Amino acid sequence: MSGHSKWATTKHKKALVDAKRGKLFAKLIKNVEVAARSGGGDPAGNPALYDAIQKAKKNSVPNDNIDRAVRRGAGAEGGATQYESVTYEGYAPGGVAVLVQVLTDNRNRAASDVRTAFSRNGGSLADPGSVSYLFHRKGVIVVSKDGPTEDDVLAAVLDSGAEEVNDLGESFEVVTEPGDLVAARAALQDAGIDYESADQAFLPSVEVELDEDHARRVFRLLDALEDSDDVQDVYANYSVPDDIMEKIG
Repeated sequence: MSGHSKWATTKHKKALVDAKRGKLFAKLIKNVEVAARSGGGDPAGNPALYDAIQKAKKNSVPNDNIDRAVRRGAGAEGGATQYESVTYEGYAPGGVAVLVQVLTDNRNRAASDVRTAFSRNGGSLADPGSVSYLFHRKGVIVVSKDGPTEDDVLAAVLDSGAEEVNDLGESFEVVTEPGDLVAARAALQDAGIDYESADQAFLPSVEVELDEDHARRVFRLLDALEDSDDVQDVYANYSVPDDIMEKIG
């Protein structure tokens, strides 16, 4: 399994834990507000907002919270916060490359949180450009296996610009160029196939296979990064064999 896929699955499971739910809600709401500010408050004409709203709904964020975030972002309601997008690069134990995407109203706080997470968990920050070349920006749609088969998903997205469909174990992953993400998502909807999320993501071009010790250390670092309120997404180019993933749980 690719690092991005395994970690996405891990995040999805963790989202069900009550202790993490409030933090997850805040990040999803922030995404909605920023998408509305950058592209307008109409989801029909703003694909990024549409996908941010759908992701929030899939994670049970209350509709009232979503609506208020849209209004704040679109300028129809006061209290909007000015967020800045920042990407940090670094290395995790075992030489794993890490990209950290931050959305923050306090750059100094975010930088301190990210630096602390790396230093306390055996990692190190790197200069801009040091690891980003190991990743490609792609569109990623995650489809639950509850219902459609892999052939169903393939047939639906075949003519929409999708590059590949991967079996992640509990779900299917549709990979596209960023510009084809909306078309592939629409193709799934037209075929009556529900999806869990549709996002632009950074997928690794080269992966580092980890043993059990390094896998545990890498996951601790990723978990520490995810725990920051300012961190929106974390991408890493690791690969962990299934038997080791089972041991780690």
